[in-house]
Amino acid sequence: MTPVSVFLADDDGRFRAVYRKLFERTEGFRVAGEAGDGAEALRLILALTPDVALLDVQMPGGSGLDVARRVLAEAEGTRVIMLTTFDLDEYVHEALTLGASGFLLKNASPPEVLHAVRTVHAGHAMLAPEVTARLMHQFTPRRSRRRHAFADVRLSEREVQVIRLVARGCSNQEIADELFLSLETVRTYLKRVFAKLDVNDRTHLAVLAYEAGLLHESR
Repeated sequence: MTPVSVFLADDDGRFRAVYRKLFERTEGFRVAGEAGDGAEALRLILALTPDVALLDVQMPGGSGLDVARRVLAEAEGTRVIMLTTFDLDEYVHEALTLGASGFLLKNASPPEVLHAVRTVHAGHAMLAPEVTARLMHQFTPRRSRRRHAFADVRLSEREVQVIRLVARGCSNQEIADELFLSLETVRTYLKRVFAKLDVNDRTHLAVLAYEAGLLHESR
């Protein structure tokens, strides 16, 4: 089985060293490269096209968000997880809007980091629990302004249930277990919802759900 290639971008050399050892010592992963500033990170990621890039939000020579914007537009197949000591709402929302697949705080435990990379590499979104809670709180007041994201689309009750569970970070298997559905049925619902809402992945679907206040209302 081909190991997941990971790129590390952070201006703290000690932090990169810890993560490098973590991935090098864990079966199924390899470190494709690393960088200490945004410009070098962008250059190397575009050249190496790793499976997953871990980007610090704040770096010299270009922020992690600037790097993510270019990488997600130009490095086909590379997924992005943002890492930061700051849990500021504007970082979270901008990163997810750009198409980042995950957002973790730097105090995440090694198992949490490994799980996040595996999850994102599999094509799913991964948000730290603290980030999910902040998003839910942040977007609740916006639901009256953003209902148009769903208002023009006819969704069944089951489709809404699936969207809510995606927004809470559930995997397809967890959704299937929760709703007593088969995996294939869950995949069918997701394809249908993606088409109706014109989104390409679970992260963008989750952002729409949060912005519309969908997790705070019964429908």
